[in-house]
Amino acid sequence: MKKRNTGFLALTFMLSFSLVLGACGSNNNAGGATGGNTGNSPAPSADNSTGGDTGTEGSGEAVNLSFWTLFDGGDGDNMQKLVDEFNKSHPDIKVKNTKLVWAEYYTKLITAVGNGNGPDIGISHTSRLPDLINQGVVTDLDAVAGEAGVDWATFNQNLLDATVVDGKHYAVPIDTHPFIMYYNKKLLKEAGLLGDDGKPVLEQSADGFLAFLKTLKEKLPAKTTPFALSNSNDDPYRLWWALYSQLGGNDLVSDDLKKAEIDKAKGIQAAEYIQKLFTEGYIKKNDPDFYKNFQSGTAAIMMTGVWATGTWEATKGLEFGAMPIPKLFGQEATWGDSHTIILPLTKSEDPAKRKAALIFADYVAENGQIWAKAGHIPSKPSVLEKQEYKDMPYRSDYAAVAGTVKFNKPSTKNWQIRDNVSFKILNEVWANKMKPAEAMDKMEAGVQKELDK
Repeated sequence: MKKRNTGFLALTFMLSFSLVLGACGSNNNAGGATGGNTGNSPAPSADNSTGGDTGTEGSGEAVNLSFWTLFDGGDGDNMQKLVDEFNKSHPDIKVKNTKLVWAEYYTKLITAVGNGNGPDIGISHTSRLPDLINQGVVTDLDAVAGEAGVDWATFNQNLLDATVVDGKHYAVPIDTHPFIMYYNKKLLKEAGLLGDDGKPVLEQSADGFLAFLKTLKEKLPAKTTPFALSNSNDDPYRLWWALYSQLGGNDLVSDDLKKAEIDKAKGIQAAEYIQKLFTEGYIKKNDPDFYKNFQSGTAAIMMTGVWATGTWEATKGLEFGAMPIPKLFGQEATWGDSHTIILPLTKSEDPAKRKAALIFADYVAENGQIWAKAGHIPSKPSVLEKQEYKDMPYRSDYAAVAGTVKFNKPSTKNWQIRDNVSFKILNEVWANKMKPAEAMDKMEAGVQKELDK
């Protein structure tokens, strides 16, 4: 990837990043999911955004670090707890957490870095990293990682690889939040599809999943939805991407990131399968709130991101389970993204601050059992062995999904391709207004149009 020369960024090119459609759990009605903020946190002022005194090693002064995040709700609470615990255990480093509104976060980050007033530490989704690298907003970490004691070998390789661009590490992954399946134990038991182990009786194949849904539809009351899923945008797209990847479909762009490269046959097969779920009535059409459908106990299964785990846990009387989405085709694969910690470009590029920032980032990853309370899968496999993590229900049932998330190639156009092309065209397929073959042709043309911009 060719990185733009930053010289500090002009506001004009930052406007291209105003597309902030949805958080990591950006469903139409995900109830706040994982990304985002309450909307009433003020933007940091320029005069204090760099965190104050730098401090020096051996001087007795703490290294002060400004940390911008985009988390609210449970995520925001958990991150603040991590910051507080870090500050207690590292008296020589002081991290100040500033929460920004999710919908404004990336634009404000890019603008602040361009003006020379960016934070010392930031958050980025793995899917947004290519944009930030291309704009010169983030710096690579390899030179300082060793000094900070960061051992890249301690991270899940699949998650780590997605943050490496042109052979350089640009972020410290702290989680993955993939697309998984939830199920209502009471309803599955009523349909005779819950095993003695409390897990679904389900053959892991395309035909097996259809048979499973057919049984649910036949044996449960008519008002019960076999499969709760949004009718448009994020989650149907995530399912399509998962099945396309299970079929072995390549990314939507070529290795050189310049050409559309959709495997049309596999894209058609995945789209036809999902379209059939809609047309045969397994997924409720025009469902006004598929989250509430599952939460109220009137949907047998649901697929969405792991951020819903905390919501279901807090729902009184909901007996549910969580698992990877079924392997319907040749290989296990699913959609997913990751939260990562980045070091934005700063005026001084203070070595002491950069080292302290990576010490903090590694601490957050190392203590992923706290971050996992919201449902995320920790980025370090060692965390999965901690008793505190094992004691939390559900998480271990889908932790292995971290190794099967299929990330996009590091194109700067990934979000534009998703929102402007994939969502719009595939929505027509789910509504049975477009044949999957036509959709793949249109997607190929649309992807190329975005790449050519």
